[in-house]
Amino acid sequence: MNAANDSLALVNGRVLTPDGWRDDHAVLIEHGRVAAVAPAHDARLRSMPQHDLHGLMLASGFIDTQVNGGGDVLFNDAPTVESLRTIAQAHRRYGTTGMLPTLISDDVDVMRGILGIHLEGPYLAPARKGVHDVTKFRVPDRTEIELACSLRNGKTLITLAPERLPLDTVREFVARGAIVAAGHTAANYAQTRVALDAGVCGFTHLYNAMTPLTNREPGAVGAALDDRTSWCGVIVDGHHVHPAALRVALAAKPRGKLFLVTDAMPPVGGQCNSFRIRGEIATARDGLLATADGTLAGSVLDMAQAVRNTVEWLGVPLDEALRMASGYPADFIGLGRSHGRIAPGYAADLVALDESLQVRATWIGGVIEDQG
Repeated sequence: MNAANDSLALVNGRVLTPDGWRDDHAVLIEHGRVAAVAPAHDARLRSMPQHDLHGLMLASGFIDTQVNGGGDVLFNDAPTVESLRTIAQAHRRYGTTGMLPTLISDDVDVMRGILGIHLEGPYLAPARKGVHDVTKFRVPDRTEIELACSLRNGKTLITLAPERLPLDTVREFVARGAIVAAGHTAANYAQTRVALDAGVCGFTHLYNAMTPLTNREPGAVGAALDDRTSWCGVIVDGHHVHPAALRVALAAKPRGKLFLVTDAMPPVGGQCNSFRIRGEIATARDGLLATADGTLAGSVLDMAQAVRNTVEWLGVPLDEALRMASGYPADFIGLGRSHGRIAPGYAADLVALDESLQVRATWIGGVIEDQG
């Protein structure tokens, strides 16, 4: 589909629908949205341009709610439209058709003018700072609350340490339409439970930079695993979380409440394996991205690799791993009725994968980018 065509049929593929895999079905696209998933003999196909998938698997495009950079660009360093184009292009080759670019803790002026964003801080706990700059941490005043919630196009996700803020501030973020997640937090179980009751609905990179589950103090991790309604993003790169801990989370959380994120940094889709962050050099070696003192500095994970790891290491069926990369993150950010599934009325944001789960093509709004 291009500027000259407003309809397209994707044929001869294996399609993942909300009801499971469908063979001998075509995906009909009109005006950038899925019009139907129809049998291959449907009469409508005769009047539509067709794209032959040659047996590839077709799934909903991946949605990554935590992307710090890509294509050798760190979003914090240049929060511009051109940077977004570069980062999005870098991740699209790995099947990501929708993302929340992530700003890590910074000054107020850097937060202006962003549409559709994940603000990871600066309302975080120094004891769980990770690679964040503790000198930027603060409690937001009235002006900053209004600024953080001022976006009108797209979603605003705010990661914060709930014990560092008045609960009324958490409630106001939620009331103003922000999605609030706990992360980089030193909160105990009781504090986290109170925050959940106040409107916190998710956990950023579960297990990492939060109080652990122990026998007498369940911590933020225990609250996350115990809560039935909240969502948890997980980084399945083999460095952030042990696969056994992730399998425990899968067993504890209801289906659909655990989803994949990358926490990706500039080396993803780029040429350089190191970059500067907060005056330090972070370097990627053997899939691990860290500063000189060993502090994790995000990841070099892409979403296609996250899906492969989830299948191989966690024993998750492929269809469910693909949902963890698309439908479930869409639900988390409130887009579950328009994105993340191949069904009538949904955005035609799609990914075609071969048998080794390598990305062969993506569509955004029905427009293809062929990965060869």
